[in-house]
Amino acid sequence: MPRAGRLATLTALLLCSAIATAAPAWVAKSDAYAQPVLQDSGRYQPENASSLGSEEFDTAVADFKPRDYERELADTEKRLASLRQQRTAEKDAKVRQDLDILIDSREKKIATMKLERQYLLNYVNVAELAYGGLQALLDPRNKPERQKTALVRLKRYAGNEKGYTPLATLVRQRGEERLARKGLIGPYMGEVEDGLNNNPTYLAGIADLFKAAKLTGWEADFEALTTQVKAYDEWTRASVLPRARKEVRLPPALYVNRLANVGVDITPEQMIERASFDFQEVRDQMRVIAGTIAVQRKLPSSDYRDVIRELKKTSIPADRLLPYYRERVKDIEEVIRKHDIVALPARAPNIRTATDAEAAATPAPFMSPPRLIGNTGEYGEFVIPLSNPKSKGKMDDFDYEAMAWTLSAHEARPGHELQFASMVEQGMSIARANFAFNSTNVEGWGLYSEAMMLPYMPPEGQLVSLQMRMLRMARAMLDPSINLGRMTPEQAKAFLMQEVALSEPFAQSEVDRYSYRSPGQATSYYYGYVKLRALRTLAEIELGERFKAREFNDFVIAQGILPPDLLKAAVQQDFIAPRKAQ
Repeated sequence: MPRAGRLATLTALLLCSAIATAAPAWVAKSDAYAQPVLQDSGRYQPENASSLGSEEFDTAVADFKPRDYERELADTEKRLASLRQQRTAEKDAKVRQDLDILIDSREKKIATMKLERQYLLNYVNVAELAYGGLQALLDPRNKPERQKTALVRLKRYAGNEKGYTPLATLVRQRGEERLARKGLIGPYMGEVEDGLNNNPTYLAGIADLFKAAKLTGWEADFEALTTQVKAYDEWTRASVLPRARKEVRLPPALYVNRLANVGVDITPEQMIERASFDFQEVRDQMRVIAGTIAVQRKLPSSDYRDVIRELKKTSIPADRLLPYYRERVKDIEEVIRKHDIVALPARAPNIRTATDAEAAATPAPFMSPPRLIGNTGEYGEFVIPLSNPKSKGKMDDFDYEAMAWTLSAHEARPGHELQFASMVEQGMSIARANFAFNSTNVEGWGLYSEAMMLPYMPPEGQLVSLQMRMLRMARAMLDPSINLGRMTPEQAKAFLMQEVALSEPFAQSEVDRYSYRSPGQATSYYYGYVKLRALRTLAEIELGERFKAREFNDFVIAQGILPPDLLKAAVQQDFIAPRKAQ
């Protein structure tokens, strides 16, 4: 994944033990090993570090100076060698495990850097990078003094401070170096065109952020950045677009690398086969529930797609959307407490709709994390976009009554909001919270959360929850099919609209995700869900009557974002074994 293009995705799920009480000694020791790795990352991608809450990087800007690749690769290889030496000397078992996590993260980073260097002419969207870097600082949850640092970062983006060259100039220089090399694969044409179309929205979003923060003195630097972005975009049209590829799929080695980076350790062909079977199973369940709803509501058709379209007609007015979702979360929390499913905090989750710029960057519901280093009590936000700027049709997939059940379960309680807050509050080593992260272990919990709540939903909620589960299985079929050249994005979009009953804007955002926003990542929901459900089944078999759902769920969420293999080891050693010994 190009380093500058996916800021929201990369930072949306990185966590740190900031507001926890005194951490165990092994955590402090582990964090001492992890800090230099964080420093390495901040040196080259300070915007990511700022999103974590590391204030020392708040005024820094992404490094696109000459030989940036060679310098970063050398530093990463040097850090890997140091970590391996430290691993050999370390005696504490938990710290050794964290060192293994750090080593694995550096090995994957090096492999990805080399593959991308070998194959790709990466496209960097300057406007999107600048928007993400400034959004991290101008977030309303930040204190005013931190928001002011955005003035410095903006000035440096524009090259209006001594010693700084405009970001757009540096990115263009690195791009021209790569363009001079023959044989590199250009970016997907759709990605470049979408970036160019979205850039006015990103620039407007930057201005809106400064205005909302009530800051002054940014206007001249913003005007300079706007001029530079427009010139860079003209260069992109003239020099990058002609090299853009019309064929969406990546070279096989790169796609397998993408899967590995999100935690998927099976082949694309195996993923398609598994998901295809489960897709049929879930569709059969949907047909049964849809038939029941059709009878109850006296609908003319019992086809699950027609029933879902009928349910979408119960759209919630924009001024009632957030109150409605907040009430639905309360209903879910009541179920959780009644059936003793998982521990809940007393506070309510934060829910809001997305800005236009956020929707352009992430045109699907997401969890926006709080400041996670130096956190003083801020929490995440469940964000709902109501449009896809690329599409003209209405995105009616998230603003109707039945959808509120499963979406709230996934993004709020007991899903990501609870997952992230728990890790921040309990205290978690940086290695486990940050460098063990991948989409499989994060999104597996989100989909597992939907499944935990499904039995307690009304039939309409159950049908839509199964629809969203079927979507995750469709992703696991369509994403690899597109990237193996078995299906075009247009065919995948038609399938999603026909078989999964998605709106045109939502289906478009899905195929964009499979094609260029984050190839491979969408498969992780299904794969993580399969792994976590299988692990729960193992615990139930091993413990029999001694198995308690809440104990299992609390244990899992307390482990942080561990990859499936490490989570399985923890469940076997620290959850199952002690209970069997009682």
